[in-house]
Amino acid sequence: QGSQKRSNSTPENPRPKRTLSSRSPYALFSPNSFSPSVTPSQKYTARGSRGEVVASFGSVQGPSWSGRGGRGCTPKLFGSPEENLTKSYKFMFQKALDVREALSWRIEELGDALRNHHHLEDFASVLLPAQEPVTVLGQIGCDSNGKLNAKSVVLEGDRERSSGGQIPLDLSELKEYSLFPGQVVALEGTNSTGRRMVVSKLYEV
Repeated sequence: QGSQKRSNSTPENPRPKRTLSSRSPYALFSPNSFSPSVTPSQKYTARGSRGEVVASFGSVQGPSWSGRGGRGCTPKLFGSPEENLTKSYKFMFQKALDVREALSWRIEELGDALRNHHHLEDFASVLLPAQEPVTVLGQIGCDSNGKLNAKSVVLEGDRERSSGGQIPLDLSELKEYSLFPGQVVALEGTNSTGRRMVVSKLYEV
């Protein structure tokens, strides 16, 4: 007695909770309107001029190419033989130790360029506590897998002086800076505790 039959509401045929008005975007922004159809539209299948040449210039039908001589040419290596590949080489097959050697050599090379350009003294270790401002060399890193921000910047020291040790950086005293992971920089700052370096100057390449 008095029980009403429940209306059939399915995901394919949902029953709106309120009546649709002209202002409601329910019908405009439904999943059906945004879902791409599997079969192409009638406009695309019925299109004309498929593969038709619209405009052409000059003679392009069967061009013929010809050269003169070329048999007496012998290629020569440009540069020293040590810097050129003269035999088969496994591409992208570097060992981790070779990659580390190349990166360490690159840090030392850029460190010499920084020292000569900015007239700096010899670099110190990032792991030793220093009450007075010291200049250290290394490359910028991140202490996590996330994006680099002002709180996650670490300096990975060079292998010669710092044995590749890492130390977090405090950049609050710098007016402006622009850093990216892997960037080779020279920093001047204090490391009173040996656990965090407060940077006062930043020397870039």
